[in-house]
Amino acid sequence: MSDRFDTSWDPIIKPLFQTPEIQKLSDFVIQERSLYQVFPEKDLVFNAFRLTSFPKLKVVILGQDPYHNDGQAHGLSFSVPQGIAIPPSLRNIYTELVTDIPGFRYPTHGDLTKWAEQGVLLLNATLTVRAHEAGSHQKKGWEYFTDEVIKSISDQSEHVVFMLWGSYAIKKSGLIDHSKHLILTAVHPSPLSVYRGFFGSAHFSQANSYLSAHGKSAIDWQV
Repeated sequence: MSDRFDTSWDPIIKPLFQTPEIQKLSDFVIQERSLYQVFPEKDLVFNAFRLTSFPKLKVVILGQDPYHNDGQAHGLSFSVPQGIAIPPSLRNIYTELVTDIPGFRYPTHGDLTKWAEQGVLLLNATLTVRAHEAGSHQKKGWEYFTDEVIKSISDQSEHVVFMLWGSYAIKKSGLIDHSKHLILTAVHPSPLSVYRGFFGSAHFSQANSYLSAHGKSAIDWQV
């Protein structure tokens, strides 16, 4: 498993693999893959941790579940590979970026790898899902894993921006030291809620202002 994430995460992630909770989770995912199609593919489950090293971490954008339809999930929250239709929530994120970031051009694809490589951890609370069954791997142990990661980021780093969208993500703010980090909250960018405060939230420009104020380079949000 360790070849699937950047080695800078080893002190945080490797001890978690030894816990009963994650060993039980691993057995569950292995069984699921033997019986069903599971997304993302095995080598992409920890993609967020491979593309974003711990020392370069600047922003955490927390999602809930991987996409559950064919070809969408590739281990980065809200992101889909090039050639896959841009999902509705990501379209709304792009719409907000057009109004928030001067010069931002609406992208033709939904691959957010460029964000990840700049230090944006695109983390889902649950890292696997059974094909075409949303939420099917929730409450099996992934939340324990990602909660521990969030707590470790809070404890072991400074001046990280956490973007928490929707009630599920906002609940995670209790894991984060508010005195050391910037926590930005809003409704989820899904079409059901986006007009209730996501549009106009200016999270992306706020993040860059905060990073710059603390001696870090801003994120180039163009993909």
